[in-house]
Amino acid sequence: MTRPALLDSKGWLNFLAAGAILLVLIPALASLTPAGSALHLSPYVIGLLGKYLCYAIAALALDLLWGYCGILSLGQGAFFALGGYCMGMYLMREIGARGVYGNPNLPDFMVFLNWSKLPVTWWGFNHFAFAMIMVMLVPALLAAIFGWFAFRSRVTGVYLSIITQALTYALMLAFFLNDLGFGGNNGLTDFKDIVGFDVAMPGTKIGLYMVTVLVLGGTYLLCKYIVGSRLGRVLTAIRDGESRVRFLGYDTIKVKLFVLVLSAVLSGIAGALYVPQVGIINPSEFSPANSIEMVVWVAVGGRGTLVGAIIGALVVNMGKTWLTAAAPDLWLFALGAVFVLVPTLMPKGVLGLAAQIWGMKRKAPPATPAEVAP
Repeated sequence: MTRPALLDSKGWLNFLAAGAILLVLIPALASLTPAGSALHLSPYVIGLLGKYLCYAIAALALDLLWGYCGILSLGQGAFFALGGYCMGMYLMREIGARGVYGNPNLPDFMVFLNWSKLPVTWWGFNHFAFAMIMVMLVPALLAAIFGWFAFRSRVTGVYLSIITQALTYALMLAFFLNDLGFGGNNGLTDFKDIVGFDVAMPGTKIGLYMVTVLVLGGTYLLCKYIVGSRLGRVLTAIRDGESRVRFLGYDTIKVKLFVLVLSAVLSGIAGALYVPQVGIINPSEFSPANSIEMVVWVAVGGRGTLVGAIIGALVVNMGKTWLTAAAPDLWLFALGAVFVLVPTLMPKGVLGLAAQIWGMKRKAPPATPAEVAP
């Protein structure tokens, strides 16, 4: 049996069109148009768009896990934050003697807390390659250890969701501790440069944005390849009836462990791209509310569609940016309403609703002569 193509001609056309807009048009508007022009995109807007795209990568990772394998993780923000902290540690080491206290070997917060030497957990983070390995390895290890015990114990459904939420909450409390050596309440901030480029410069912001676009495109194609493969069919079979798949001879533990680890790695990469564009990482990123928001993104866009996860992340976060500026007190109520109403009124999300409307229009019978007569 021949494997279906990764994308059909229409899919590739849409993919390339979206890539042209995100990778060519938006950077051109930011760098080639004068600052006073109505078409000009400021560094702030570029950073904001880059943050949205990081969220879209995290949403894709969750959609692969939840939409196709049926594992509802309410702790996805933990993997996102761990990747962000690994990047933040590298950026802090890059500061060197340019910090407030001028200590080339210790970050400012460690000098302030009277630390005498660099903790073992920080060793190697002065090298970009090592930090990038840790961005993927640390979330992967946490997911592998957690998944091994959870899946072998046959923990599923709401029980698994609650445990993942407890996991990220425990990590949040741990990272608030100054003794852990990750900045405590304030987290990691005041970054100077990344691989030699000043993070505050407009050109660096555009470069980080473009890298995020490329990673988002690569993540989408990777997820699309997986869901279209034999492994993807096993994932959806596990989602729809795990016991039947197990009785057919498949090792569902290994399959679920693989997709959980992959989802954690992709979320960690998203977090690593997020930190230099936002300029800070602190324990609040571990908040269970952040993980719940990720679930809302996927549900709004359309679970099990990939494209819907991207759309949901962009739409919800753009709405959040607007609403938190116009009416800050209403955002949490709006989020709660979306969390309740979308599964009820739009179980297939925005993308599913659009497909349903389009299908109804195509199936509508042609008008009879009597109906069109004056």
